[in-house]
Amino acid sequence: MTVKRAAGLLLIVGISAFINQSETSPELSDYCAAFNQIQLDIRDSAISPDSARNAFGEVMRNIRRLARTDTCRGIDSAYFVYPVESYLPRESIGSRGKGYRPNGFDLFDMNVSGSHPAHDLFVRDKDQDNLDDRTWKPINVLSFTSGMVLATETGWKYDSELRGGNWIWIYDPCLDGLFYYAHNNIVEVQPGQSVRAGDKIAEMGRSGYNAYKKRSPTHVHLMYLQLDSLGMPEPYNTYEWMLQSIVKSDPEM
Repeated sequence: MTVKRAAGLLLIVGISAFINQSETSPELSDYCAAFNQIQLDIRDSAISPDSARNAFGEVMRNIRRLARTDTCRGIDSAYFVYPVESYLPRESIGSRGKGYRPNGFDLFDMNVSGSHPAHDLFVRDKDQDNLDDRTWKPINVLSFTSGMVLATETGWKYDSELRGGNWIWIYDPCLDGLFYYAHNNIVEVQPGQSVRAGDKIAEMGRSGYNAYKKRSPTHVHLMYLQLDSLGMPEPYNTYEWMLQSIVKSDPEM
């Protein structure tokens, strides 16, 4: 599915689009582990960009092969749930969407810089304690769509120079693309797990080399990569999707 086609299908849905095999099947577990290792090798510059592209494409084509898409059907904007619980898109999307800068992005080359093919979603946390200033409670990060968790990072430490912090990668079989959620405090999901739109996947945090600095307001970094026919990722702007998404509120608020 091309990026152009994804825009035309705004909205495709697959509330029940999961993997054909059991969530804990050895085959799926192996692909999730391989996907995760590729991300770590790219981060650590332990693999060349060309080798990373080849490995990534092979893994994604195999994951795509396992995906069940027969339940994907045309729907309305109810497919998307805003990723920050109890926050409106217009009050929390950084720079009203202008922070999205895809030019020059290369997932496979850590030496490339300057792009920001994502949206930062900000919350009220002036004292930077990872708690909402209104409720004094953690802010839940919700899955934007339904999909399969492919990889997570949960071991980031405050003195680490690694970017991204505690992150989550989720594959949406109906959109045929990848969502990346970064800077989480606590990750609530595991590789191989199926999630539905609106499920809690993390608690917002400040993990990551730049996100942990005082100059950075508390936020979640949301990126979406549309896959082409070879399984290669291309940035896609989710701003309009977020504006029309469902806002889920904490029932105790």
